[in-house]
Amino acid sequence: MALETRVYQKERNIKFGMLLKASLSDMYQSRFLARQLAERDIKAMYRQSYLGIIWAFVMPLATAIVWIFLNNSGTIKLSDTGIPYPVFAFSGTLIWSIIVASINSPMQSTLSAKGILTKINFPKEALLLSGVYKLLFDSAIKIFILVLFVIIYGVGLNWSLLLFPVAMLGAIIFGSALGLFLTPLGLLYKDIGKIITFGMQFLMYVTPVVYAIPETGTMKTIMTWNPITPIMLTARDLVVGFTPEYLNYFLAVLVVCIPLLFLGLIVYRISIPIIVERLSA
Repeated sequence: MALETRVYQKERNIKFGMLLKASLSDMYQSRFLARQLAERDIKAMYRQSYLGIIWAFVMPLATAIVWIFLNNSGTIKLSDTGIPYPVFAFSGTLIWSIIVASINSPMQSTLSAKGILTKINFPKEALLLSGVYKLLFDSAIKIFILVLFVIIYGVGLNWSLLLFPVAMLGAIIFGSALGLFLTPLGLLYKDIGKIITFGMQFLMYVTPVVYAIPETGTMKTIMTWNPITPIMLTARDLVVGFTPEYLNYFLAVLVVCIPLLFLGLIVYRISIPIIVERLSA
């Protein structure tokens, strides 16, 4: 009797739909683990700190104070912002800090678990979700402080404040999408983290964070086409009650970032097991 012959070969077709579905499924199923990791990290962050949660907004506040001093002292001359400059500077630096934290979140969450990645088998998407939980916690504190700051300076409360979290969600989506693509490289090369830190410091000065977009010149063109500009301006306009001037550009950036976020999840799912294997070798 002739035996049946079967030939097995490695499947070379990458089915992006199945990978994305598996990634989202693992993220949902590991939500309890992600919450536990987030709670552990948040408690560890503030356990031995006298200032505690204050550290969440100390850096953007310090940066804003420097620019407020430079502006008030006449050291630098800034164009009119349309709102009290302290509100402009503090809102800009605080929103910027959330964007930077969103970019760093996937890499930092994965690096913090580097010790257990090679020892315990668990859905790696739990690390991403844990980072999102910590980011939302940190952002909620900053948004609350920003609202108080706006009230203190007499700008007042506006209905558009209700839409401000939506703008910040767009900022988080933008940062997370970019961070997901950088994470695999960041796990392999420490230089990536330093490049991000340096690059974001430079990028801040071509984004309307502490000063408005110039009316003419090369800087106006650069700042206008900067994809972070509509996120920054839309979020700030919603805080102070202005009609968002760059709303269409903001929506266009968001439409591009959502599929990039999904693609980033696929890249993360494919690359992390390979990197973990390399790290454990």
